[in-house]
Amino acid sequence: MAEKQIKRIGVLTSGGDAPGMNAAVRAVVRTAIDSGIECVGILRGWQGLINSDFKLMDSNSVNHILTRGGTILYTARSEEFMTPEGRNRAVSTCKMLGIDAVVAIGGDGTFRGALELSRLGVPVIGIPATIDNDLGCSNYTIGFDSACNTAIDCIDKLRDTMQSHERCSVVEVMGRNAGFLALYVGLAAGATAVLVPERELDFQRDVIERIQKSRLAGNTHFMIVVAEGVGSALEIGRRIKEEVGMDPRVTVLGHIQRGGSPNARDRETATRFGYRAVKALKEGRYNCIVGTKHGDIVEIPIEEALEMKKALQMERYEVLESMGNFKR
Repeated sequence: MAEKQIKRIGVLTSGGDAPGMNAAVRAVVRTAIDSGIECVGILRGWQGLINSDFKLMDSNSVNHILTRGGTILYTARSEEFMTPEGRNRAVSTCKMLGIDAVVAIGGDGTFRGALELSRLGVPVIGIPATIDNDLGCSNYTIGFDSACNTAIDCIDKLRDTMQSHERCSVVEVMGRNAGFLALYVGLAAGATAVLVPERELDFQRDVIERIQKSRLAGNTHFMIVVAEGVGSALEIGRRIKEEVGMDPRVTVLGHIQRGGSPNARDRETATRFGYRAVKALKEGRYNCIVGTKHGDIVEIPIEEALEMKKALQMERYEVLESMGNFKR
């Protein structure tokens, strides 16, 4: 691609927030300034680009945000940006503000919006940030590790009270279409069973038999981790009560998994992603997503990246089931 001189960039966060988004924003802004490039913060994602909702960013704008969860640029979903009229308005905003390129931080939906913008002549770079870790173009996405740690901390606390009362706990974690978070958390927390959308649910095999084997091994408390894409944790709890006679306690962790200070891995990864995104723009490489492959930062053309899929590592199930055959 022919090199285009980049003098001013816009940076935005879109879709669901993830711990580490602020670290990525900070890296983009500071790398841009260090490279002699001006930076404009676009507020509220693609809708903010349509509405010309922005603020000028300098080094002081991103002071002390490395440790903060959420996103200082806010985030929102935009139905208007899904229309040709909305995207044309976004392009007009870029022209009015003199924005030569846009760095978009988010997940699959964010990148599909970036692709449409690139087709209208605005260079883009995507930075993967989603607690689901379900993007095929990157081994790791910003926010996953922090969300896992938050969920594990909650489950550890729940186990204390479940053990005291000899009860079963059903915990619903995020993961509408992907079970990466649930399986990772379940394995790390020593769950009795984990239910994910990638594996068709056999209630007898996946829940009842797991509880029975755990009880025969000498356990008197049980932890069932459910990805929200499988179905209602309340319904899972109801079926356990009907079929086993236990009275489970159901906990839906919800958006608590998205909050809190990002951990070291997410801060470090986000900073490297942000640096690489600006470096790519400066060197004339546009319309791609930065990600990780085997620990290295890579750049993948956005159309190719959106076609890539990531399979759940089912080997973790074998490990989980093997660990569940003993007393905790």
